[in-house]
Amino acid sequence: MDLTDPKDLASLLEAFLLASGKPLSLERLGELFEEYERPSSAQLKKALEVLDKSCKGRAFELREVASGYRLQVRQRFSPWVGRLWEERPQRYSRALLETLALIAYRQPITRGEIEDIRGVAVNSQIVKTLQEREWIRVVGHRDVPGRPAMFATTRQFLDHFNLKSLDELPPLAVLREMEPELRPVLDEEDAAVPAALQARADLAADEPQAPAREQTSFRSLLAELDGMEQGLKTDFDDLLEADASPEDDKPAQ
Repeated sequence: MDLTDPKDLASLLEAFLLASGKPLSLERLGELFEEYERPSSAQLKKALEVLDKSCKGRAFELREVASGYRLQVRQRFSPWVGRLWEERPQRYSRALLETLALIAYRQPITRGEIEDIRGVAVNSQIVKTLQEREWIRVVGHRDVPGRPAMFATTRQFLDHFNLKSLDELPPLAVLREMEPELRPVLDEEDAAVPAALQARADLAADEPQAPAREQTSFRSLLAELDGMEQGLKTDFDDLLEADASPEDDKPAQ
């Protein structure tokens, strides 16, 4: 195999990504070569371009997400590919999805700030579930009495929803004006996402597959959330466009 040939190198990178079952960064791909044969970053990028073109017309695609590159099934096949997993996926309440959306768009944000916007208390199980999914994490503490924890999204959140960075989040126009007085706490905790969304959102299971399974888009998740309840906020003029926390505490971009 001639590793200086972009086509040969592309085939090898395809093998790496198929076997990995998770995104691989350029740095990680480079580490998989012996020092004497290691391609440069430019050569790796060229080979990835060749690999991307070779996926045209096939059932899977090359996708760059926050953690690196991966091969995944194209989204249009999701309803059928999801049938491979017989176990019923976990269902998410509207309250959980609203909480996740607020963290994604207003990060870093405290639990109290989420409750102020939603008008209802945040169930502790919601925060626990999001942390167990590794979609959110504590990135610091607000410098106010009680020093409440500040939450932000993670690199795993970006990977799961096919996002390279937070800049790729869909516009908030998919959400309507929130009307918390119309949504009792008991009712909202029971509301579940439609089965079609769950099939897309949970295609990424614990065991890696080759090629990797298709991930849902955050736009689709918000569209389903919008359909579950009238009155979700259309915009937040005071949104934080970038995380202002210290370098070590910055959320994944």
